[in-house]
Amino acid sequence: MKQVDLDKNKQNAIAFYKIAFEGDPATAVAGYVGKEYIQHTPLVGDGKAPFISYFERMAKEYPDKRIEFVRAVAEGDLVALHTHQVWPDDDEYVTMDFFRFDSNGKIVEHWDAMQQIPDKSENGNTMY
Repeated sequence: MKQVDLDKNKQNAIAFYKIAFEGDPATAVAGYVGKEYIQHTPLVGDGKAPFISYFERMAKEYPDKRIEFVRAVAEGDLVALHTHQVWPDDDEYVTMDFFRFDSNGKIVEHWDAMQQIPDKSENGNTMY
């Protein structure tokens, strides 16, 4: 049985996300996605082509968006990424993305949760 390289999967999840987010989703898919791509994000269609279309549209509509990878956690065939996103008008979001990898180290499934960062916090802690 093939040994899972957790650090490599984390690096690949970050590279995939960064490349797609910054406007080149076709390259991200070609380099990091397996034979199938199951999408659970409600705003994005299932499969590779809808993923590419969505992120190409986001790059055109929001060219100045930014992302910071705060942490990555890997276990088994899953990688979780905790990110900070800044969109136009300094609209900020915290996201959690989960990627499932196949036995060849390619991404085959994705889930996420996104929350807008409020102007104030009752507990005084950051969301990171």
